[in-house]
Amino acid sequence: MKTPLHVGLASYGMSGEVFHAPLLSSHPGFTLSKIVERKTQRAGIKYPAIQSVRTYNELLADPEIDLIVVNTPNSLHFEQAKQALEAGKHVIVEKPFTVNSQEGQILIELARQKNLVLSVFQNRRWDGDFLTVQEVVKSGILGTLVEFEAHYDRFRNYVEADTWKEESGPGSGILYNLGSHMIDQALVLFGLPQSVTADIRIQRPGGKIDDSYDLRLNYKDIRVIVKSGYLVREPGPRYTLLGTDGTFHKYGLDPQEDALKIGRFPNEKGWGVEDSAFWGKINTQVGSLHVTGTVETQPGSYLAFYENIFQAITAGASLAVQPEQAMQVIQIIEAAIESNRLGKTVPIK
Repeated sequence: MKTPLHVGLASYGMSGEVFHAPLLSSHPGFTLSKIVERKTQRAGIKYPAIQSVRTYNELLADPEIDLIVVNTPNSLHFEQAKQALEAGKHVIVEKPFTVNSQEGQILIELARQKNLVLSVFQNRRWDGDFLTVQEVVKSGILGTLVEFEAHYDRFRNYVEADTWKEESGPGSGILYNLGSHMIDQALVLFGLPQSVTADIRIQRPGGKIDDSYDLRLNYKDIRVIVKSGYLVREPGPRYTLLGTDGTFHKYGLDPQEDALKIGRFPNEKGWGVEDSAFWGKINTQVGSLHVTGTVETQPGSYLAFYENIFQAITAGASLAVQPEQAMQVIQIIEAAIESNRLGKTVPIK
C-alpha cells in the first residue's frame, strides 16, 4: 500500500483539534488531507495544507483517502462508520464505539467482509499512569491483587450551554463519555467481568444527562470499582490498588491532553513525562523487606495508538484496540444501565 496514508477527519471539534489532528500530523506515515468543517474553516490556520470540506460525503467520495476518523457526536458513530467501510475506507471511531452492541457487531462483520481495519480511539490505554499501573499489576509487587479502584473525576457544577454532550439522547452522559475509557482499562487488566452492579445518577441541578456513576465490575477473585463524577472539587487518588502484600496510590492526570490543548506536539522532546510530584506511592513487602516510596510514572504516548494503526494497515499487524474489545465496553455499559434501572446486579453475557 502507498504511504503516507491519506486521512479524512469527520469533524474539527474538541477531539479533532486537540487529539486527532496533532497526532496524525506528527506521524510520518499519515497525511491529514481533508477535514469536515460545516460552518467554519479553523483547521487551515494550524494546518495550511489541509482542505476543509463542508460534508461528510466529500470524504467518502475521495478515492485518495485511505482512512476516515469518525469523531462526530456519539449518535452518528454507527451510520458514519458503516458508510466509510462500505466506501472501502479503513475506519477509526472515537469512543464510545457505538450506542449499542448490536451496532458494534454489524460494523465488525462489515469490516471483516471488506478486509478493512476498524478500531476505536481508546487513547487512555497510553496514559502514563495506566501504563505504570499495568506494570505494577504485572510485577506482582503488591502480592495477590484483591481490589482495584479507578476514578476519572471533574469539577463542573454547572450545565454547559450549547453542546450536544449535555443533551439527553442516544449515547449521551458521563458513562458513555468517561466510562468508555475506564471500562476499557479494566478489561485490559482483568478481562470480561462476570456481572456489573451500577449506580448512575444526575447530580447537578438542571442536568439532563447522567453525570455520576459508580460501577462494581464483579470478578471471582478481585473487586473492581470504577467511578466518575462532575462534582469532585478536591480529587482523591486516580488509582488505588490493594494487594495481600501492599498498596499503591496514584494521584493526578496524564499530562498529554493538557500539552495538546496548548498546542504542543507529541514528537517533541520529553513528551508524556509526568512531574515527579504526581508519581505513585507504594507501601509493600518484598521478601523480608518492607518497602515504601514512589514509583516513577512511565511516559505516556498517544502517538503509539496511531503507530499501531499504521502498522495494521500497511503491514497486517495485530490491532492494539480490537473492535471486539470496544464492543465489550458497550455491552458492559448496557448492563450497567440495566443494573441501575432494576436496582440489582446484572450478568454480562
